[in-house]
Amino acid sequence: MASTVARRTNGKATRPKTKRDAPDRAAGGRSLWRGNLRLALVSIPVELVSAVKTGARLAFHQVDAKSHKRIRYEKTAPGIGKVDAENIVKGFEISKGNYVLVSDADLDSVKLEAKRTIDLVQFVDQSEVDPIYFDKPYYVIADGKLAEEAYAVLRDALRATGKMGLGQFVMRGREYVAALKPCGQGLLLETLRFADEVRAAAPFFADAGDAPADPELLDLAKNLIKRKTKKFDAGQFHDHYTEALRQLIEAKAKHQVPVDAQTAEPEGERGQVIDLVEALRRSVNANITPAPKAAPKRRRA
Repeated sequence: MASTVARRTNGKATRPKTKRDAPDRAAGGRSLWRGNLRLALVSIPVELVSAVKTGARLAFHQVDAKSHKRIRYEKTAPGIGKVDAENIVKGFEISKGNYVLVSDADLDSVKLEAKRTIDLVQFVDQSEVDPIYFDKPYYVIADGKLAEEAYAVLRDALRATGKMGLGQFVMRGREYVAALKPCGQGLLLETLRFADEVRAAAPFFADAGDAPADPELLDLAKNLIKRKTKKFDAGQFHDHYTEALRQLIEAKAKHQVPVDAQTAEPEGERGQVIDLVEALRRSVNANITPAPKAAPKRRRA
């Protein structure tokens, strides 16, 4: 692997210009960040593209029922009324009604250095990080022909070792923890939540109890899970609610009566969780074959 992938001009690393310098990618994703993946002395120019689409679900506006005009919000202050945009500043509430005002210049003075580098400082097993810490996924794309060889080596090394790389970087004025792992023919970066952003689970499960489950019910549940186990295919799951909403909106736009897309959830649906134990017991009892009854004796003619 070469010690560096970026070209150097006058002692400074420069990135070769490619077709990816266009603001929108051919695949439909816009580059959100450009910089370098760095492992020891190796720097790999990359760019990040969001791995998820934000417009897949429907969004509603608030509209006046009489005029059908969209409702707008004005920024007001009690006793003052409408406030002009140039008079609006940021404030942090230190006590009820008391604020410390913070200007943009103040924020600039404490901004982290926006280094265009993700330093991979640690590697861990992919199963070692609790899923609760994962936040947003991004595709990591080699930025230019010179980056492709080192990019492929890093991808294949992570796949062969079953590891993912951890590091930190700055994007859009905020610092993130990054987890880098193989994804198909490329790399996937997922931002992680910081430890103080995750609530401890123990207080919420304090009343759950730690008594062992009934062995018969446990065996039945394990058998049900085993029978329904198969490889994950995201394509088999659909957002039925959004599909039903689209049908409703299209029907109303055509002044038609919408047809229910699915049966409404019956009242008391939440109670089924509590009744699961009884349902499992009935299932266990149903598996017990009753003793055959004796055949009735024939009467003699």
